[in-house]
Amino acid sequence: MTAHIERLIQQLDDSTGPSYDARAELIGIGSDAIPALIDGLPSLGGLGQLTAIEVFEEVADPRCGPALIALLGSDDSTVWEWAAMALASLKIDGAVEAVRRAYRACLERATPPDWSELEGIRWALTELGARTPVVPPLTARLRATAADDAPGWPSAHFTEIINDLADHAQVILYSQFWRVDAGGTYGVSGPDLGWELDWTAPWEHLVEESRTWSPLEASEAPVGDDIFVAPTWIDRTDLHPER
Repeated sequence: MTAHIERLIQQLDDSTGPSYDARAELIGIGSDAIPALIDGLPSLGGLGQLTAIEVFEEVADPRCGPALIALLGSDDSTVWEWAAMALASLKIDGAVEAVRRAYRACLERATPPDWSELEGIRWALTELGARTPVVPPLTARLRATAADDAPGWPSAHFTEIINDLADHAQVILYSQFWRVDAGGTYGVSGPDLGWELDWTAPWEHLVEESRTWSPLEASEAPVGDDIFVAPTWIDRTDLHPER
């Protein structure tokens, strides 16, 4: 069995098809595959490591914790983003400081705060209890009016939410609109505005810029009781995390 598992692990890097099949088989083997997968992780390329992270998450064996923490030092931003999110989803003990270090390192490399890797790590820190998003009272109340399983807030309240967040010194990065009906939940495309914040500007300027630009994202979005919006925002402290 060990030799077979090792062959499957090497196939995780093969994007022509074997990677997906190897992933499925390793998940089916379960915890018995984890020690070999941990040992083989350094020999894998980016695709193989990302697929291995998926296996770790599906099998949910806590022994993968140190291996995921090691991946936070990867040169591949997607690898360490996925590793951080896996550490959070698996609730790995002792992962908080390692994820914090990865976040600080990312900021020190001048990665824009609205890039996906920083968003992923902020989500991980929140899930691990090491970050508390600022949710102003009005925004919290308006969320409570949405259906429990709706992905965000009723879009009719979008302007109120944007102003409430900005009034509480939050910078809105972007907003996603969703249509919810009996058939499921579907993303609604908005206009591609191509706006970017100048992260060297004072925080107060960033807040007002995001207040101005955010409503334009809704300019072509449909309206109705079945449309919900999920804004993503950050606090000033997200640019200067605790050391």
